[in-house]
Amino acid sequence: MDTTRTEDAAMTYSLIARDTAADEIGAAVQSKFPGAGSIALHGAAGVGCITTQAFANPRHGDDGLELLRRGLGAAAVLETLLRDDPAAGERQLAVLGPDGPAAVHTGAEVRGWDGFAGAGVRADAVASGNTLHDASVVTAMLDTFEASTGELAERLIAALAAGRDAGGELRGQQSAAILVVKPGGGYGGYNGRHVDISVYDHPEPITELGRCYRLHRLSYFPSDPDQLLPIDDPKARELKAIMRRAGFRDLPDTPDWGESEIALLKRFMGAENYDNRLRDDALVDAEVLADLRRRYPPPA
Repeated sequence: MDTTRTEDAAMTYSLIARDTAADEIGAAVQSKFPGAGSIALHGAAGVGCITTQAFANPRHGDDGLELLRRGLGAAAVLETLLRDDPAAGERQLAVLGPDGPAAVHTGAEVRGWDGFAGAGVRADAVASGNTLHDASVVTAMLDTFEASTGELAERLIAALAAGRDAGGELRGQQSAAILVVKPGGGYGGYNGRHVDISVYDHPEPITELGRCYRLHRLSYFPSDPDQLLPIDDPKARELKAIMRRAGFRDLPDTPDWGESEIALLKRFMGAENYDNRLRDDALVDAEVLADLRRRYPPPA
């Protein structure tokens, strides 16, 4: 993204949004530039998110998060970052903290590029982009986010897709990424990075981002207690049949389900990458069971 020629700058659109009820804040980006997520998306649990694009300076992400940690609001963070930046006119930056209004900057030189460059701010979201089909790309992202329900990551991906469908970038698609942070998030709840997925180069990067997110849910998210099902006789037979079809064990077609079967299913689920949904009781995660049924269907 940081190059020396304006025509090579990354044509990008992004969205930052928060879900205060879930204590989550996240950002998503699509760009006609490979691996844009590593440059554009910055966030820390309980602190906020920042997007850096156009002629991006990724250090603004790290520096801005530190300013948010010190208690500065989004507008003050943006002002501080741009105050001594000699290339402020080439930057596009957005900042959103856990509370308070967002702040966004689109430099004058960025506005002079082909297509539309600008941003929009709502109560819990800020969208920005450059070299876009028109202003409806930004509006579509914000409208879709506000109208959607469910998990923050799903709403962010839906907003990216809406921006694409409204015309997206003049040069098309190449990469996409999403970052959602929350206290206690991430693998095992250790690093606060609840969702961190990047599609480096793909003809349909937003669609691929959605597919990877569905995989991420199963491997990284813990079970929803409301989605736990008792392993009754039919499910015991079905789970044994799935493990046989997967080549994991040659198990008898019986409804028996005791400690040895519980331990066996736990090892099987670990081998299948459901690490954060392993159990030591006679319950099975409904999402895991649905995924196993899809992956290991019975013979026709």
